[in-house]
Amino acid sequence: MIEKLAIPIPTLTFGLSDAIDIIATALFVYYALLLIRGTRAVPILFGIAVLAGVLGLANVFHLLVLATILQFALVGTAVTLPIVFQPELRRLLEQLGRGGMITRREAEGDAHALEEAVSALAAAAIALSRNRVGALVVIQGATGLREYVESGTRLDAKLSVGLLVAIFTPQSPLHDGAAIVKGMLVEAAGCFLPLSENVLTESHLGTRHRAAIGLSEQTDAVVLVISEQTGMISIARMGKLSRELGDEARLRAVLLACCRASKSVRPEILSARVRFGRRRRNAAAATGPSGGDFINPRA
Repeated sequence: MIEKLAIPIPTLTFGLSDAIDIIATALFVYYALLLIRGTRAVPILFGIAVLAGVLGLANVFHLLVLATILQFALVGTAVTLPIVFQPELRRLLEQLGRGGMITRREAEGDAHALEEAVSALAAAAIALSRNRVGALVVIQGATGLREYVESGTRLDAKLSVGLLVAIFTPQSPLHDGAAIVKGMLVEAAGCFLPLSENVLTESHLGTRHRAAIGLSEQTDAVVLVISEQTGMISIARMGKLSRELGDEARLRAVLLACCRASKSVRPEILSARVRFGRRRRNAAAATGPSGGDFINPRA
């Protein structure tokens, strides 16, 4: 009689540590995808996935030469990934650092100062927009902007409508750069900002708007942009650019909401990017198709 072969079946156990491991991994992948959403990292990762797929097919069909070339290509790509994804990695580490801080409520004095600063910024933006004067104003959030402050002319002057109008007057030597505002203080003017390298916006925007998006991609700052050619007012935050905001009351409300969100230290700051994009699409639906989401590239 032929004896039946007993095949040992491994015992699988699922405990609390396994559940925590799965949940933590899922959260990590989710926030990583949320971080790179809408950036140049998405097509780059897609290209790497295509290379890995072709490499797998080359190994299956024993295409030794092609497989060797693709292996070297993937190794070289892995070495350059930290350089390519430097803005995304920097923003991730900054957000992790802010999320790990102790949550604290905004003091009444800080709230009053923020409202006063936003009122001055909105009034100055409307005045500059009516006269078709281009401007770029950075409102600092939780992330320090010292390197950009040092690239311009230090002012340390109290924020006011007259000061901003004087800075961005075409005859002013500081009108070409950006003004950086911290609270009720204009720290510097004529500052240089990093340009956005996002391939999705590169062909649609001018230098001023690309600089606003570039800084908002790397920091939590809110950037107010006024087009010199059209006079339209836009706000850049978390790598997104809003539609034009021509009404002073509406501009003040949007600026106040963005600044409060940027000063927040809660981990939910990662989801603010999605909410801001949804708000921009809702505004586009409300105002109709007369204007585009992006500003004239010559602005």
